[in-house]
Amino acid sequence: MSITAAMVKELRELSGAGMMDCKTALNENNGDMEAAMDWLRAKGIAKADKKAGRTAAEGLVSVASEGKKAVVVEVNSETDFVARNAAFQEIVVNVTKVALATDGSTDAVANAIYPGSEKTVTDTIKDAVGTIGENMAFRRSAALSVENGVVASYIHNGVADGLGKLGVLVAIETTGNADAAAAIGRQIAMHVAATNPLALTPAEVDAAAVEREKAIFADQARQSGKSEEIIAKMVDGRMRKFFEEVVLLSQAFVINPDLSVEAALKEAEKEIGAPAKVTGFVRFALGDGIEKEETDFAAEVAAVTKG
Repeated sequence: MSITAAMVKELRELSGAGMMDCKTALNENNGDMEAAMDWLRAKGIAKADKKAGRTAAEGLVSVASEGKKAVVVEVNSETDFVARNAAFQEIVVNVTKVALATDGSTDAVANAIYPGSEKTVTDTIKDAVGTIGENMAFRRSAALSVENGVVASYIHNGVADGLGKLGVLVAIETTGNADAAAAIGRQIAMHVAATNPLALTPAEVDAAAVEREKAIFADQARQSGKSEEIIAKMVDGRMRKFFEEVVLLSQAFVINPDLSVEAALKEAEKEIGAPAKVTGFVRFALGDGIEKEETDFAAEVAAVTKG
């Protein structure tokens, strides 16, 4: 029986599997749609292995909190379409629950038992590839906690409660009013989402990045022909400006640029009723650092129709 592109498209929509997998399934079962569906299900694990090499740079970032602890996780898929799939979102939510029950580190979460099963998070997601039809991967997770205070969170480009494309946690230590601390914490989390600071304090900025900036500023200053002593002072001034731009506490607060983040928190202490201090932050942007593959969908369709 001749397998048409329309048949492949129909099976792909029914199964969520890739085009070439659907064409193979139809060929193996003489065009019988139901039998092809069964064939794809039976080949679920093998299909997952084949898809494992494909780039998964879409997906979702999730945040959740419990008591004085919060976590953020990233689970990737190949397409945004799958990220909006209810089954995929359920997986992300369950992985986030696992993160809350562990120390939140990536290795701990990957090797923890997935809720309602006897398999690890990693193995469960691998098995789900065959059902959902795309490569997926648990990429990373992190946790913040406080002894006293709150860990505020923020999700940008949300698609559901606690799920979106960018997630931020901000830990604030204080013995004051938790609601007031959470309010300024959320604002700072929104600030982090917008500005992507490199570190909390100047001392925490990567040493290599600091030396690189110093070298660039020194080279620029030498072009002025001034003495080394003057150049050193010029570099010091430029580095102060550099830290103001990349260090969270020194940055101009996006909600009130007349104040630094540190000064805005100091102002918020009036409502909190006690000293407050940002002790950490985490920012996960979906697919950050993953090199995405450029795909030619038209070529993929042409390949299927030509057989």
